[in-house]
Amino acid sequence: MDQPRIRVAAYVVRQRAAPELLVFDHVGMPEAGTQVPAGGVGAGEGLEEAVLREVAEETGLSTATVVGRVAVEDKPHPDTGQPRRTSFFSLRVPADTPEVWEHRVHGDGGDAGLVFRCRFLALPLREPLADDQDVWLDRVDPRWTTVTRKHR
Repeated sequence: MDQPRIRVAAYVVRQRAAPELLVFDHVGMPEAGTQVPAGGVGAGEGLEEAVLREVAEETGLSTATVVGRVAVEDKPHPDTGQPRRTSFFSLRVPADTPEVWEHRVHGDGGDAGLVFRCRFLALPLREPLADDQDVWLDRVDPRWTTVTRKHR
C-alpha cells in the first residue's frame, strides 16, 4: 500500500461581530470550488510551519497565528484516489484583515501562477466547501457545523 501524502489545511478565522472563515476560489476555474488554504508538507517541515506557509502562499497573509490542531483525516484524493493524510488546523488573523482580495501564487509548486480570490464567509457556512473541507469546523466550535450538514 502507498504511503499517504502528508498535508495540512487551515481554518483561518477572523473575529468581527461574528466569526468568519477565510476561503478562496480559483479565478477562471469555478469547477475547483470554494476552498480553505491547504497543501503538502515539505521534507523536514513541521506541520505548524507547513500550515502557516500554505496560508501565506495561497492567500498572501503573513499575519495568521496557529491556535491548534483540530483533526487528522485519512481520505483519498478526490481526483487521483491516491492516499493522503490531512491535519486540519485552527488559525486566527487580526480583525482588520481585508474583506476581499486577489492573490497570485508565487514559487515553483503546482499552484504557481494561479490567481485566488480570497474572502471571508460568516460562520456557520451556508454550503459545504470543495472536497468537504468544512467537515471538521464543528471541532473548532460546535456552532460552526455547516448549515446544510445539520440535517444529514
